[in-house]
Amino acid sequence: MHSCLLTPAAGKRLIAKAIAKHAAVSEALQRATIVVVAGTTNGYVAEELLDLIGQKKNFSKVGFYRGVTMTEAAEAEHVTKMKEGKIVFPGDVVIRKGTWLKGKTINDVADELKEGDVILKGANSVNLAQKQAAVFIGHPKGGTIAVSLQAAIGRRVRLILPIGLEKRVNEDLNVLAMQLNAPGSTGHRILPVPGEVVTEIEALKILADVEGCVLGGGGVYGAEGAVWLGMAGNEDAIAKAEALLKAAAAEPLFSY
Repeated sequence: MHSCLLTPAAGKRLIAKAIAKHAAVSEALQRATIVVVAGTTNGYVAEELLDLIGQKKNFSKVGFYRGVTMTEAAEAEHVTKMKEGKIVFPGDVVIRKGTWLKGKTINDVADELKEGDVILKGANSVNLAQKQAAVFIGHPKGGTIAVSLQAAIGRRVRLILPIGLEKRVNEDLNVLAMQLNAPGSTGHRILPVPGEVVTEIEALKILADVEGCVLGGGGVYGAEGAVWLGMAGNEDAIAKAEALLKAAAAEPLFSY
């Protein structure tokens, strides 16, 4: 087994590259509709997909999220920049038959989505053993995941959940949801989501055909939230994976 270290930023880039190579996404990119719902990981995904269709130039992942976790100091600076107009929410990225429909959101197109289309939606928690993912809910009507599920469950639109391993939990997410959503609880609600989970582990499988597992985690000086991954595969696959990881390691920390 071989081991490697992935920072959250490197992991987001690796996941994004894998999503761009995903068979269903590749098919939908030119022939159907893809909705990249705003989120930090999905900012990287949007970059990769827009690059494939030659429309990346006018996209910035700065502000490409509806809710984000940060320190109090960073949040204060963030709020100031929003008031000054330096950070603007650009809408989700909706790509229809190879064309980016700028300014559109999941709410604008959800009712038109059908089988063959793809929704990419980030998540906040992932249980690796059970391949579960869940989304924090702050909106009183369920937010973008509620809209996404109408298409996924009602019309068999494919729902893919890109999520980094720094968000891993051990608890059954259905049990957590019962506890957090119960009357009297405080803070976010949480919704387990039936979709295809893509972490760095699945990304390495898609990109290099290697099997991965988590060996450890943590770090400082820019490696906070990093994970150590174990990789198994043939010599060519490992070499390909290591090249991908080396390129991803150069990814700068997320900033605005």
